[in-house]
This record gives sequence, C-alpha cells and structure tokens, in this order.
Amino acid sequence: MLNNLNPNNAMLIINKLQKYVFVIFILVLVVGLLEALILSPEDYKQSESVRIMYVHVPAAWISLSIFSIISVLSFGILFFKNKNFSLITKSLAPSGFVFNIIALVTGSIWGKPTWGTWWAWDARITSMLLLAVFYFMFILSWRVFEQDKAIKVSSIIAILGLINVPIIKFSVDWWSTLHQPASINLLKETTIHSSMLVPLGIMTAAFALFSFLIFLMKYNTELIKIKNKGLDRL
Repeated sequence: MLNNLNPNNAMLIINKLQKYVFVIFILVLVVGLLEALILSPEDYKQSESVRIMYVHVPAAWISLSIFSIISVLSFGILFFKNKNFSLITKSLAPSGFVFNIIALVTGSIWGKPTWGTWWAWDARITSMLLLAVFYFMFILSWRVFEQDKAIKVSSIIAILGLINVPIIKFSVDWWSTLHQPASINLLKETTIHSSMLVPLGIMTAAFALFSFLIFLMKYNTELIKIKNKGLDRL
C-alpha cells in the first residue's frame, strides 16, 4: 500500500496538516519559553546557565529519536524494498541533523561555565559528534549518488549508525565521563525537580512538533518532485 502512495492525495493531506502543526508548535513553544526562561528556578550550582538545558537536552533527545526512526525504517527499505520509507528517512534527516548540531553547540556553551572548557573528548560528547558524522554522510549520499544507489547507501549508513545510539545513551554509565549521568530514567526515580522537569517536557514537545513540521515540508517537496516527473504512484 505504501509503495503505491498517490502524491496528489498525500500533498493535500500534508498541506492541511502543516497549518495545524504550525499553530500548535507556536503555542507550545511560547508556553515552553515562558516556563524555561522565567518561571523555572535557577540551579543552586549552575545558576542561570542551567537554562541552556531546556534547549540542549530536547535537541539531543530529538536528534537521537529521529536517527533511530531512520535506522529502523532503513531495514524496511533494504529488506522490503519500500520506496516510501526512503522518502520518509530522506525527509527526516535534515531536522535530525540540525538538532544534532544544536545539541553539540549548546553542550559546548554549557560546558564552558560548568567544566571550564568549550570541548572535551568525553565519551558522550564524542559519540554525539559521531552521530553528526553519520547524519552528514546520510544526507551527502543523497546528493552524491543516483536515487537507486542513494537509497541503498543511505540505508546502510543509517543501519551502521544505529550501533552508535546505545553508546550515546549508556556512555555515561559505561565510562567515567565529564558528562553527568541521566537525571530522567523511566525505570528509576527521576532526580530532576518537577519545576525543571515540566518546562523540559514542554520544550521537548515543542522541538518534536518543529521537527515534524520540517519533515512535512521536506516530504511535501519530495512528493512535488515525484509529481513533476509525471509519476502518479511512488
């Protein structure tokens, strides 16, 4: 069914959906910024610099989540030859890469007052940098190769990059690192106070909505390309 996607029908749905997602994104972002910058307290150790967390942490979560989705869909591309999955992964990658860079930059800015240095070859930081390299190679493959080969090469890159995802997640547990251990854990007690957890959750929702909006715009562009080629089906 997904291989027989009708671009015209999909574009109509996406155009309507974009408007709703954009409005919800703006509302959530405004509430998130209000909570993060004004209502949430400063940290007793890091003072006001802790507010970088409300950008850094959601950006890291979103970039990891998007790459994980891309990697899982890549299995479907290679083994089930689903062309629509390749459009989805291609459309997801740009926002994932942008959030990866944001996580690295804000982490560096946060690291200066916290650790006394802009950069350290810490396990978490280095593995996040490696994630950016995988993102870059994935996006580059679509620009270097013809479509059929790009689908295969990009899928292989994403699957290989999936190995790095658990390394990022558990690096602070496996090695002695500068980066603090996870403060939020689904299986253990969360160590972050609700006054910080709530704005962090809202900002994560805002970033997720933004990435979804970028995905819809990029996916719509890909469908337009298909339509311009005179194809009625994917």
